[in-house]
Amino acid sequence: MSFAMRFDFRNPAFARTSVADRYAAALDMAEWADRLGCLSIAVSEHHGSPDEYLPSPLPVVAAMAARTSTVRLTVAALIAPFYEPLRLAEDLVVLDNLSRGRVDLIVAGGYVSEEFAMFGVPKAERAERVTEVVTVLKAAFAGEPFEYRGRTVRVRPAPFRAGGPSISLGGSSEAAARRAARIADGFIPSVPEVWGFYRDEVQSSGRPDPGPCPIPSNQVVALAEDPEEGWSKMAPYFLHEMNAYGTWQAQEEVATPYRETADTEALQATGQYRVLSPEQFVAEQRDAPFPLAMLHPLCGGMPIELAWESLKLFEHEVLPAFA
Repeated sequence: MSFAMRFDFRNPAFARTSVADRYAAALDMAEWADRLGCLSIAVSEHHGSPDEYLPSPLPVVAAMAARTSTVRLTVAALIAPFYEPLRLAEDLVVLDNLSRGRVDLIVAGGYVSEEFAMFGVPKAERAERVTEVVTVLKAAFAGEPFEYRGRTVRVRPAPFRAGGPSISLGGSSEAAARRAARIADGFIPSVPEVWGFYRDEVQSSGRPDPGPCPIPSNQVVALAEDPEEGWSKMAPYFLHEMNAYGTWQAQEEVATPYRETADTEALQATGQYRVLSPEQFVAEQRDAPFPLAMLHPLCGGMPIELAWESLKLFEHEVLPAFA
């Protein structure tokens, strides 16, 4: 079977873990995942979050690149309006060389009002800034001189991979979907409902149909020998993630699967977060057309030891069932 991982480094006070320890654990987990043939590791960003959500993904991806050799590393997503495009291009070509071409980029416009206030960026400029960032990155990754804000520039060194990191757009609106079809290499929607707009725009431009929506369900699954006991230990961290995203997205009227949830019992009823035994997970995956595990080991500030328990069960009791 295949598997992927993601990290956002939420670290609420009740988790009682230092940020430094959480970063170190994620690097260890990246090395572990690379050894086991992980397809990709995604790292996200937000800014000024009270639970220490990662604000700067590129240094973390660089550190992961130094600890791994084959796994692909994805920034998912980079919030474009908060970056100076030319400086970002330089950082990304260095990162592409450090990783020997293993970096992919998902660019988004952002949605949290407090973050735009923090950077002094008007939300009304999101689309314009996303377009500029993507345009500049593509020109910079070509390795040739190009026009930037009225002057000729050239980013050096050239990327390791011809054309540089792939650039997809993220988003949850029709406008974002259609913009992705026009300027990016792909589209990663927050919700599957907007995929049809991307598909329509791609075909309208005369390109081949990209097919059905590629995003998997937004479930978080962790493993425990005793799922009931595992749920009691993990549920507070799942609830924190659900409510932290849910609060942001309710305030901004963003369409996502997250919503504010009263307690762990109500959370369990949603089915969005589950704790399974290895045997249960193997049975589910055997029935899937393409067995794929999406691992979020430090979800919501999960204790490091508890995260490792789940990962080790995956390594020793799930992967061998598909060998």
